[in-house]
Amino acid sequence: MLKFLKLFFNACLLLTFTSAISSEGPVLHMVLEKGVVKIQTFPEKAPKTVKRIIELSKTGFYDGLTFHRVISGFMAQGGDPNGNGTGGSGKNIIAEFNDVKHERGIVSMARANDPDSADSQFFICYDSHPFLDGNYTAWGKVIEGMNIIDRIPEGKGQNGQVLSNPTKIVTIRLK
Repeated sequence: MLKFLKLFFNACLLLTFTSAISSEGPVLHMVLEKGVVKIQTFPEKAPKTVKRIIELSKTGFYDGLTFHRVISGFMAQGGDPNGNGTGGSGKNIIAEFNDVKHERGIVSMARANDPDSADSQFFICYDSHPFLDGNYTAWGKVIEGMNIIDRIPEGKGQNGQVLSNPTKIVTIRLK
């Protein structure tokens, strides 16, 4: 009986711990020309960033923007109204570096050298990149449609710039 109680207690503890670390935020549906990508947000890890991304999505900010920088095996970057990595919404987001590992499917904020310079641009990791951990604000994870992200053509320009026919974001919305 004691053995059973220990096993039961450990199982309850494990379930409690697992639910505490996996609290889920809203899911964003990013519609691309090639299909729908679902992004699970992490408001407990990056509350201000998630709030701002949702605000921009609700206003239609991302509608029609492109993935302007794509580096095979590294990441696909989008969210720039200028389409070349120089633009944003005009409102920077304070860095919320966290313990989320930059693994395949993680969505994180792009930024300049200033840690607090993230605005509207984000990137999706194609693979694990530990050098990004703790240096960029990870705010979500692709939970469906990573195969669509995998099909975004690699940029042929300098530093992965997409020179022609960039993949368009039709919309990003909460569902």
